This record gives sequence, C-alpha cells and structure tokens, in this order.
Amino acid sequence: MLRNLIHPDNRHALTVGIGLVIIGYFLFALNDVVAKFLVASFGVGQVLTIRAIGAFAVLVPLARQQGEHPFRNVHRPLVQILRALLITLDTALFYAAVVYLPLADVMTFYMAGPIYMTVASHFLLGERAGWRRWSAVLLGFIGVVVALDPSTSAFSTPAWFALIGGLAYALTLVLNRSLARTGDATLGIYQGLATFILAGAASVFDWRPFTMAEGASMLLLGVIGAFAHLVVTRSLKLAPVSILAPFQYTLLLWGMLFGFLFFGDIPGPNMIVGSAIIAVAGLFISHRKARKVETVPDSDLPAQLP
Repeated sequence: MLRNLIHPDNRHALTVGIGLVIIGYFLFALNDVVAKFLVASFGVGQVLTIRAIGAFAVLVPLARQQGEHPFRNVHRPLVQILRALLITLDTALFYAAVVYLPLADVMTFYMAGPIYMTVASHFLLGERAGWRRWSAVLLGFIGVVVALDPSTSAFSTPAWFALIGGLAYALTLVLNRSLARTGDATLGIYQGLATFILAGAASVFDWRPFTMAEGASMLLLGVIGAFAHLVVTRSLKLAPVSILAPFQYTLLLWGMLFGFLFFGDIPGPNMIVGSAIIAVAGLFISHRKARKVETVPDSDLPAQLP
C-alpha cells in the first residue's frame, strides 16, 4: 500500500511529494539537534565515525534490495572520490560549527547552497545564467555578509566553518549532476565509507568513552540522516523541484524553533534579515531555473528509490 502511495504515477503524487519533503527536512533538523547535543561532549570525528556505521545499517540493505553493486564497475571513480571527500568536509564543518553557533545560524549559511551552486555550475559545467539570476546571486551574497555581521564577534572561526561547509555542500550538488548513473544508495555508501575512514583516523586522537545510550544516539544520527535523504529523494520523483524548492527553507524555521526549545537560542536581527535575503535570492534562482526547463533533468536528481 505504501509503495503505491509514493509511486510517481499516483494521482495524488504532488501532495504526497510535498508531504514527504516536509517530513524529510524535519528529520534533517531533528538530526541536527541530536548532533548538537552530542558534539558538546564528544569529538566531531568520533561522532561522525559512529554515525557512518548507523547509515550503513540503512544503505547496505537498500543497495542489495535495488540490486546495486557499489564496488563493481564504479562510474567516474575520481569524481566519486571528490564528492565523498567534499560531503565529509561539509558534514564535519557543520558539526564543528554547531558546537559554538545556534542551529539557525549554521543552517542560514547552508541555505545559500543554490546561490553557490549557480556560480559553481557556471565555472565547472559551463551553464549560463542571465542577468536576473546573477543579480539574485549578488543579493544572496549580500545576505550572507549581513548574516555574518562583520561588525560583531559573529564574524568568527565557527561562522567560517559554516560558510565553507555550505560551499562544500553546493559543490557536491554540482558533482551529483555527473553521477546520474550511480544509484542513490551507492552514493550514500561511498560518502559513508569516506566519512568512516577520515573521521575514524581523526577520532584516534580524541576518542572518549560513552554509555550505551550515547552510542545509540550516535548510531541514530546515521539512521535518521539516511532516511531523511531517501525521503527527500523520493519527493523529487513525485513533484517538480520548482514546487519543492521553497520547502527547503523550512529548515530555517525548524532551526529557530528547535534552537529556542532545546538550547534557548534567539536569532539576532542580522541573522534574521540575512536569512530572509538568502531565502528570497535562493527562491528566485530556483524560479528562474524552473522557467528554463519544463521538467527536472535526470542529472539533477538522485537515483529513484524502490
């Protein structure tokens, strides 16, 4: 019954797609809350290492179900390695940033992804954008500067962690376009393996004892993150990306709400104004791109889920 509900041919596919993407971003935000609690007591490397094991528990059975063979005839191996390294860097910097900054602040810099992606696609893929999109890119960068608030201590090392992590995230989205032949579970296994190796090596220098509950929480990070990614992937198969794009900014709302409820964080005026500017610029870029193509090209989407 569930399989029929989330099938692309379902007449309620648009509604289901919107519902799934909202659930997916809620899960991402919930995952970030758990991560922020954990990195306050454990090193980022240790958390990421155990998190990767949790992700494998979801992705390996999924790859088998889909008939994927991750290490047989690897498509574009150098690009796969670069993507896995970038997404490991992205996640590590996100976790490092939330140690010191409110969730909503870190998410704001990551929400600038569509802006960075437009610039990266121009130089790396040769994609052309008109003056309207370039104006939106400029507006988005203004929003980033406003959010950074150079006149205060917010213009700090943790803020740069979030900013560089957002850039790494945008580059992984660009690389995704050249890896359309690789299954989504396989992509997840590659990035999980890179995270496990690199974070595992780093954690040797800062490994701390943990209780069973704390270990389960770190494993849960990987499980929730994997499910969130798969749910968002499915939503993109059910509804146009131009319709779903605005819902990624619910992450900012969840970040502000969870940050206040769990950590007592209240965003400053610069962060609120900056995030609003970034959201407007990102939405405009998504809107202009959607007008150029009637459907979402396969290269813009992860592989379909079962």
